[in-house]
Amino acid sequence: MTAQLHLAAQYLAAAGISFVDKKEDDSHTNLGFSIEKRSLITRNLDKKPITLSLNYQTFGLEWNDNESIAIFLLDGKTHNQVLEWINSMASKSKLSKSYIYDLHYELPYQITDDYIFKLEDADNLQKLKEQRILANTIIEEFLNTNNLEAEIRIWPHHFDTGAFVPSINASGISIGLGMAIPDTMIDDYYFYISGYHGHDGVDTSDFKKLSIGTWKNNGFKGAVLPITGIEKEQGINFLNEALTAYKS
Repeated sequence: MTAQLHLAAQYLAAAGISFVDKKEDDSHTNLGFSIEKRSLITRNLDKKPITLSLNYQTFGLEWNDNESIAIFLLDGKTHNQVLEWINSMASKSKLSKSYIYDLHYELPYQITDDYIFKLEDADNLQKLKEQRILANTIIEEFLNTNNLEAEIRIWPHHFDTGAFVPSINASGISIGLGMAIPDTMIDDYYFYISGYHGHDGVDTSDFKKLSIGTWKNNGFKGAVLPITGIEKEQGINFLNEALTAYKS
């Protein structure tokens, strides 16, 4: 289900590319996550109270235009059918531009006009929903507790839930943190936090061993914690402990 959700999120990213003013850091393509709605959500489209969302609960896209919501369930639908529906919604909402599905980055999965979305594992879908909720909850509480300000966003390319804090102390160290999907480093969803001096990762080789999680210093420089079996307090403690190491 991760691959299908990752692909489905690209419809939202393409809406950002099509209808949101371009930002140098690509933040016009990234997405929010609503715990209440169990959904990934775009920024406002065409400077109007209109958004496109991906609902984890229903495995469907939702076109939100003021108070009206149009729902398009993905199970059994082709890529081409999805594009036709989004274009019809954009036209109905009288957006000033056309919706164009043209991504400027590569994904690990291929999609063609006849690609079919299939809800193959409803239990896994709900598990992935709960992981997004947990990630948002942990990151938000961590930021609030430490008086740090940052947007919590899902970046459609890597599909991580992430936040970036430009400075945590007088030395100018910045941190990036979040929840990543399985990759070559860890075959599980995992929490991460990393520190930077400018664009260079902070060396962690001399950092004290964490009570939960592991420091990495080869390629990725930072701390990681696989999500399986992790509850909110453990995740917050992991981030707090790593933050203390960076501050000292």
